[in-house]
Amino acid sequence: MFEYISGKITETTPTYIIIETGNIGYFINISLQTHSKISGKEHYKVYIHQIIREDTNALYGFADKSEREIFRLLISVSGIGANTARVMLSSLSANEVKKAVRSDDVATFQNIKGIGAKTAQRVIIDLKDKINKAEIDDETGLAFTSSIPEEALSALSMLGFPKTKAEKAVKKIYTSNSNISVEELVKNALKIL
Repeated sequence: MFEYISGKITETTPTYIIIETGNIGYFINISLQTHSKISGKEHYKVYIHQIIREDTNALYGFADKSEREIFRLLISVSGIGANTARVMLSSLSANEVKKAVRSDDVATFQNIKGIGAKTAQRVIIDLKDKINKAEIDDETGLAFTSSIPEEALSALSMLGFPKTKAEKAVKKIYTSNSNISVEELVKNALKIL
């Protein structure tokens, strides 16, 4: 499984890019959101989700991990495939998908081509518990702009702490001291937990 591909962008369209690295050109399907972020760039690191089936081996690329995580959640919903999830992320940003799920906004999903009322409701029901406030807290608008909180959350999850409690602890500590190291952040979070 690929985590990301970094290299020279040799071709860009609204639906795919070709990144050359190590003398190999990778055909990567993208959303319009990702296209707008990488448009005009010569080199870029694209986060990858690979789908391997009997008849296909496809790469889907995302400008950031947040969009890739929402893509993965969307394709976990029954009836939503990779292309439908890509269309959804072309119409809505990752944060707009989260907001729509949290607020039970069926109409937002129905405005997307190919998404009916039943599918929209299924997305909300299936993802309601999975979508959390890891990256952005809608009320405060705070965002983790560093990998330090992500690493600390990963460490706490591996130690067996529930993700939502760990996120609250990390966010509380990190917002008051953004110059903290991963080790200090984990230690301080453990005191709270």
